[in-house]
Amino acid sequence: MSTKYLTSLALMGSLIFSGCQKLTENPKATITALTYYNTAADLQAALSGVYEQYAYDGTWGFTNRMTTYFGADDLTTDPGLNKGPLREFDMLSGTSQNIGMDIYNTWKGIYQANNLLAVYQKADAPDSIKNIVAGQCYFLRAIGFYYLVRTYGPLPLVTKPVNPNSHPKRDSVAKIYDTIVADLQKAKSLLPNQWPPTEIGRATAWAARSLLADVYLTMAGWPLNQTSNYALAAAEADYVIKNGPFNLSTPYDKVFTTNNTPETVFALQFSVPKSLPQRSYGNSCVPLEEVAVNGNSGWDDYYPEINFYKKAPACFRTDATFYTTLKLRNNDGVTYTLVNWDDPRTRARHPYYKKFRAGLNGDGVSETATSIAYMNPSTNKALDIIRYPQVLLDYAEASTMATGNPSPDAYAAINQVRHRAGLGDLVSGLGGIAFRDSVVFERAYEFAGEFGMRWFDIVRLQLLPQVTADRANEPNQIPTSITSNPTILQQKYLAPIPFRDMNLEPGWTQNPGY
Repeated sequence: MSTKYLTSLALMGSLIFSGCQKLTENPKATITALTYYNTAADLQAALSGVYEQYAYDGTWGFTNRMTTYFGADDLTTDPGLNKGPLREFDMLSGTSQNIGMDIYNTWKGIYQANNLLAVYQKADAPDSIKNIVAGQCYFLRAIGFYYLVRTYGPLPLVTKPVNPNSHPKRDSVAKIYDTIVADLQKAKSLLPNQWPPTEIGRATAWAARSLLADVYLTMAGWPLNQTSNYALAAAEADYVIKNGPFNLSTPYDKVFTTNNTPETVFALQFSVPKSLPQRSYGNSCVPLEEVAVNGNSGWDDYYPEINFYKKAPACFRTDATFYTTLKLRNNDGVTYTLVNWDDPRTRARHPYYKKFRAGLNGDGVSETATSIAYMNPSTNKALDIIRYPQVLLDYAEASTMATGNPSPDAYAAINQVRHRAGLGDLVSGLGGIAFRDSVVFERAYEFAGEFGMRWFDIVRLQLLPQVTADRANEPNQIPTSITSNPTILQQKYLAPIPFRDMNLEPGWTQNPGY
């Protein structure tokens, strides 16, 4: 997290490689505090480098992006192998020396957005082009800060190019959120509602509004508890619902095997041929004992806790989400024996995630009901950062909490999600808190295993006591010294500041409990 380290990287410049976000690029472009751009093409090339930072392994490109979120009940990991960094947080025992907290690319994205915002006005380009570039930078900076502040709490609020020898203090969570809101307000006024098909992956005004709704909803919960933001969250989400182009026409299972569906509000684009793969699909979520005909086996990185799986509602979405019949390759190397997830012949005796296996049209795991032809660790699957169901559920919860009781529109929003899942209408006549809890439950299974979604609900609603109490006899047991001590458990909502950053910034104070 050190700004000294990150600024030095930014000032040295970063070569813009092709592949991420499918933007028009100039491979000679660099993003530094001293760079000036002559043309609109130069601006677009520099902007692509900002997007690209968020697509690397340390951010949204690989499973390690979720390291600190393994305290949630939708994520657990193997009790052995090389899963130590994930296992620590699964046991609510993460430390500042955990090597899985690789967040430098998120900071690089923020820094490169800062550097571009500092100089974009100097380009010889129409104001319309420059404004759209600025809008994307504001959006990307906001989303970077949003994930960091929810994970680590107080952060250095760096919004301009800075001297690499500077030692910025950690600013308050409230101040970070004020900046995120301001950035998204600017972004939604500067960005277009849509892009031509050749520009898939760029942020839109809809993305800015949808993210802003989620930000306001989070601000209404812990640690800010600014409940007046419920109404603001509802208003932003309602605008997207009533005016936006999104729908849930894509079957749930197809959302995770195709790119950029009608429910995609914002997604990062990936390309294996251009050396920018998405690596949290395919092998990553496959059992170690599953071996394809081509010889590749699963990595056993992540799967759901047993009780989380058992509490899933019986519906099409659940069938599409969880993988419960494992395929064990026989000695002939071609045929397979099918066994249930809790069969003694399985390693973890766990259900797994089905929706992350295939990748893009099977470029991750290619299989039939009885065999696995091949599996790959690198896929071309775009990663949906904001899906339309999030907007619907944000609206349902926020509007209800703003007024105290669910409206017909709130019921309509959650029922859209339930109907696509294969469920009937939510029971009518619920009070405000009961309805809110139903929305949170719905979100848990709609977004099961997706980047931080469940964990961030647990954090803002302070759900760790009930989540840990409901945990099954998992191999990675949480020490009773944590679960039995409310003070210690309360400290687990924030991750520790990485040790290397604490060393570089001696004026910082480590988060409580670490």
